[in-house]
Amino acid sequence: MVNQKKSDPIQNLPKHEEKICPNCLHIFECKVGSISLCQCTKVTLTLEERDYLAQQFADCLCYQCMEKLAFEYRITKSYKAFTWSF
Repeated sequence: MVNQKKSDPIQNLPKHEEKICPNCLHIFECKVGSISLCQCTKVTLTLEERDYLAQQFADCLCYQCMEKLAFEYRITKSYKAFTWSF
């Protein structure tokens, strides 16, 4: 009988994956196996901002685009909050 080791499902996860940002088309490294080290943790998003990005993109964005698009969302939201009276 051959002694087989059971495979650990966590070890089978890819630690790093090159992705192409669907917004700017730059290549970035996604660290799905070490999410606390992933570039996306550099950006703090509100739930509204996350929903806004998820409605537009089905895959990960680079952190620069996440920051830029979240900023654009905040500006647009602020702009819409103004009441214009002349």
